[in-house]
Amino acid sequence: MSVKPLGNRVLIKMEEKKTKTQSGIIIPETANQEKTTEGIVDAIGTDEAITVKKGDKVIYDKYAGTQIKIDDKDFLLLSMDDILAVVE
Repeated sequence: MSVKPLGNRVLIKMEEKKTKTQSGIIIPETANQEKTTEGIVDAIGTDEAITVKKGDKVIYDKYAGTQIKIDDKDFLLLSMDDILAVVE
């Protein structure tokens, strides 16, 4: 399935929560984990004011957008205004 955002909307592929620390400690799912706020831009809307492009890694507002599932992968559909920064 393919999703094309409209207007100033952006489709973000959400990064999976880390289940292991750098030192190798496994974090259980029951631990109080924060919602991820980083993702990769997968598709952009038709608005000319959109300043990100496909493939950019971005940081977005914690409670922004609408979560959707496409082909068993988690995505977030959000407004361009909810994107805070591009990670370089």
